[in-house]
Amino acid sequence: MGNLKRIRSGILGRLASLVLLWNCVGETDFGIPERICAKGVEANTTFAEVKALFAGETMQIQEDLIMEAYVISSDRSGNFYGTLHLQDHPTQPTEGIQLHLDLRDLHLFYPLGSKVYVRVKELYLGKQQGVFKLGGTFNAFGHLSIGRLPALKIDEHLSIACEAPAQLSPKKIALAELREQMVNTLVQLDSIEVLEEEVGLIFALPREDTERRLKDCHEGEIVLLNSGFSDFQDHRLPEGNGSITAVLSKGNKAYRLVIRELADIDFSKERCRKEPEMFTSQKIFISELADPNNNTGARFVELYHAGTEPLSLNGWLLRRYTNANTEIGSSIDLSDLVIGANSALVISPNAAEFELVYGFSPDLSSPKNGPADSNGDDNLELVDPFGGVIDAFGVIGEDGSGTNHEFEDGRAVRNPDISMGNPVYDFKEWTLYNDTGEAGTIKQPQNAPADFSPGRRD
Repeated sequence: MGNLKRIRSGILGRLASLVLLWNCVGETDFGIPERICAKGVEANTTFAEVKALFAGETMQIQEDLIMEAYVISSDRSGNFYGTLHLQDHPTQPTEGIQLHLDLRDLHLFYPLGSKVYVRVKELYLGKQQGVFKLGGTFNAFGHLSIGRLPALKIDEHLSIACEAPAQLSPKKIALAELREQMVNTLVQLDSIEVLEEEVGLIFALPREDTERRLKDCHEGEIVLLNSGFSDFQDHRLPEGNGSITAVLSKGNKAYRLVIRELADIDFSKERCRKEPEMFTSQKIFISELADPNNNTGARFVELYHAGTEPLSLNGWLLRRYTNANTEIGSSIDLSDLVIGANSALVISPNAAEFELVYGFSPDLSSPKNGPADSNGDDNLELVDPFGGVIDAFGVIGEDGSGTNHEFEDGRAVRNPDISMGNPVYDFKEWTLYNDTGEAGTIKQPQNAPADFSPGRRD
């Protein structure tokens, strides 16, 4: 305790000397002032114990307590002013607190990582929007609030340890994992980027605290608070994605990040890839299946969309059950396709042969022996992104040969009055051409291209 008081005259003398030097030589930089450190000081309390004294209103602490703390903020770039942000450990903090001081250029006296001792007796303790603060006080409309501790009082409550500053290591954490207990500690968030609509804006409006918004790749958001007096105020917000190291704060019931300097941001990676939205619809269905009698290379599957707006097929699948199998034999991912309103698209297992026969390219080329390469006795399902069967052709578990869902050497075409998918095969919705099908089908093999109409509904 005595050591804290004895260093007062030394700090005041150092401040007076600095003022004299600055007045005499203007802007000359003499570097960091000589460190006057406290010896023999020991902490006798923790951050948590000091915070526990708070009873709901700003109060003056009467207990003779000393906290050990580490400096994690810096006013060198002007983004902090009149505050030291302190945490209880340089690499594994559990608590943090703000100390408000009426002194400029705090980074010269309390560099980043410095271990300091805070004598909290007669300091005021308050909590505002989840943020614990220590300092002096002022009266606003009859309510006590935390203010800056006068410069002549600082050395009575704050001293720096004699050891070299510690290497700070921010806590790496996901945006969704932030908790109030981490406020006033140093954190690092990865895979973070500026919102699209704010990329390229300046960090802050001149002379105004300015909120900018960041997001992670899961669309979680957090505020980046910047001072209009900082030396990077007029710099542009970066476009990329990456990591940010900052002091975690809180305001307006939301978390905020405050950087110490521009080097705390590294957005050198590519921005998050936005996943396309997924949609389902009953308006898309299988409209034609082809197994031409004269050319197996001209096989295809046609899908039709009877909706009034284009439909993204992100997440959609076309599945084939070969012969009488009940297990999926093959499938096609349709995610790269968008099907237009009242439009068809065509899938072919042999794009070159398809174009040669029909005179245009298919919308999607699929592997051989896939759903678009059926020999006419297989069963198909059209499945939406959520696993729902929207449309079906044939009966799974039943070989199509000789049935009312055979299109071998022929064609299966959806009747023109059908405008919705059906997850259960209904022969009445189809017209089938084949060589050996059941009664009701048309035993008339079909030849390409004359007997087929890929890309349009007849």
